[in-house]
Amino acid sequence: MMRIALAGNPNSGKTSLFNILTGSRAHVGNWPGVTVDRREGTYKSKLGEASIVDLPGIYSLSPYSPEEVVARNYIIDDKPDVVINIVDATNLERNLYLTTQLLELDAPVVVALNMTDLLKKEGSSIDVKLLEQRLGVPVFSISALYGTGIPEMMENIMQNAGQKRRGDTILKDGPLATAFDAALKIVKSKNLSNPVFHAVKLLENDSLVLQAVGMTEESPEIKEVNALVAAANPLMDGDAVVADERYKTISEKFVPALKRAKKEGELTTSDRVDKVLTHRFLGLPIFFLLMWFVFHLTFGEFLFGIEPVPTPGSLLTMGVEWLFGYVNDGAVWLMEAIGAAEGSLTYGLIIDGIFAGVGAVLGFLPLIAILFFFLSLLEESGYMARAAFIMDRLLRKLGLSGKAFVPMLMGFGCSVPAIMGVRTLENDKDRKLTMMLIPWMSCGAKFPIYAVFAAAMFDKNADLMTFGLYLIGIVTAIIAGLILNKTVFKGDSGTFIMELPAYHRPRFKSLMLHLWDKVKHYLVRAGTVILASTIVIWFLANFSFSLRMVEANSAESILGVLGNAIRFFFVPLGFASGQDGWKAVVAILTGLVAKEMVVSTMGVLYNPGISGDALEDEGAQAALIASISASFTPVSALSFMAFNLLSVPCMAAVGALRSEMRSKRWFWFTMGMWIVFAWVVSFVINIIGNGLNAVFHWF
Repeated sequence: MMRIALAGNPNSGKTSLFNILTGSRAHVGNWPGVTVDRREGTYKSKLGEASIVDLPGIYSLSPYSPEEVVARNYIIDDKPDVVINIVDATNLERNLYLTTQLLELDAPVVVALNMTDLLKKEGSSIDVKLLEQRLGVPVFSISALYGTGIPEMMENIMQNAGQKRRGDTILKDGPLATAFDAALKIVKSKNLSNPVFHAVKLLENDSLVLQAVGMTEESPEIKEVNALVAAANPLMDGDAVVADERYKTISEKFVPALKRAKKEGELTTSDRVDKVLTHRFLGLPIFFLLMWFVFHLTFGEFLFGIEPVPTPGSLLTMGVEWLFGYVNDGAVWLMEAIGAAEGSLTYGLIIDGIFAGVGAVLGFLPLIAILFFFLSLLEESGYMARAAFIMDRLLRKLGLSGKAFVPMLMGFGCSVPAIMGVRTLENDKDRKLTMMLIPWMSCGAKFPIYAVFAAAMFDKNADLMTFGLYLIGIVTAIIAGLILNKTVFKGDSGTFIMELPAYHRPRFKSLMLHLWDKVKHYLVRAGTVILASTIVIWFLANFSFSLRMVEANSAESILGVLGNAIRFFFVPLGFASGQDGWKAVVAILTGLVAKEMVVSTMGVLYNPGISGDALEDEGAQAALIASISASFTPVSALSFMAFNLLSVPCMAAVGALRSEMRSKRWFWFTMGMWIVFAWVVSFVINIIGNGLNAVFHWF
């Protein structure tokens, strides 16, 4: 089968083209040895089939990031039959920088000029024939938004399958010609493949190529090449000289093919919109307003507070709950039909275990679908690139780029889609660090804990207490980010470079493909983890070590025994002391499934003989509030809430972390970090709180 690689800058429309070519025949994995997405699919036509590989979005083929190394290694080592270079026609000069590097490889290259429809709206155009003649490779004008030009391009590619091509460089005739010839001589003496590409990289002192030729910058041959490069421009380093010559040649030779209708300096429509949306003072408030609207549509109950009108998120959630209610009723009917009474092993496993696990998975699905739909809408329109630009300056102090702000903001709604959202970050360090900090953005599932303790212990200052907990999470994330950036991730910060694409109308089909890709990923990966975890927790809460079924969440259950066994770990935090201290520990353990279960578990353990769920029944809530008032002090309550806020989140979030981290070492490091920070912060709260109490009592 023919193999086609897609290469291009981020935001050039590469993924949209991939979706059009492959449709639903695509799957996502990761490249061997690196945590970079590998998207691969199948293109089908009358002329045959082709395997389409979507390379990571890159700006160059230099070894500055895992994405760039992956792209160049795939083209050099796997030798695809064709490389389609997607070029943003509205940013021709910047995008052709990568094109000139791809042309240096011994690979057939086809240039796809994307977003030409936007140029036409401005009255501008590109002379495709002239550009094709000067580049020396086929050039096609396409629109990944509307699908125009793509069938003609693919027909040409399929008809010319099997053709070979030798690499060529635009540097061979300029000031670097002598240096290039000297580098080419070294590369050919070592019998390296793609000699032109490697020779140019030798001019840049590329570490991978120096290693391949078995030399260093101190080798006599390399010193000679560097001297020739310096002679061309003594004021710049080698890589800067090469980049400067590339842009000069692109500007002189290729950019003239672009005929702009607007005069030099005249603002485009996108430029005029950006003067408002990326304004120094207005940009941030506008961004927060848009994000609030997205979160309101996703997590809010009623549209703008108008009670009869539900938000899309609540509407979908009600629909799934209604559907699952019927499924659950059917399961209960089936249990009765086969004679499995409530409280029996079969009933508990299927209803409380399996169906509870599936229900937990489906409960997240509407929120994930709605949230990703709106975020994809903003991304497809070109706005999310602006949001990253706006937030970059603030997050740079934590060692993160502006793109990390969006998934962190999502964490206030739900950690699961927030952790999944890190895949939009190009830099591997940004992805890891952002995932580590996301659960400390207090999600909605933790709010029932705050609400119950606020009513029980902080009735007069409930709003201040709740705000303080949100603040504890944010401050802890800032401190942890600063520490990790200076230690674990020291010297591993990526450069934030982002092209601001022109605004355009999102394509519905592309939005749906993006949405399905993310939803499917969640169901297959995170869903299986939470399902298995729920069944395990159900078993631990309902059986003793002698495998005898006991009352749920009792001290005799495995979970109860474990709670008592590890209670010593929590005693210094102030809430696990006394005869009933194990109950708080068990509540924390069951909260690993879902943080709402902390309140439900406490309702059972602290209210023996009281029927009803403390999350839903007012009588059970009142009884629980009274019990908490008798069992906790304000300091131990605050310590308990802080631990639940900062410790390991729900199993769905853990499953998403395991899926997205793709490294056992980093996964367990993150889990340990959450526990350590939760323990330390809760311990500090307990010590300082009790110290202040002692001082005030003494006075």
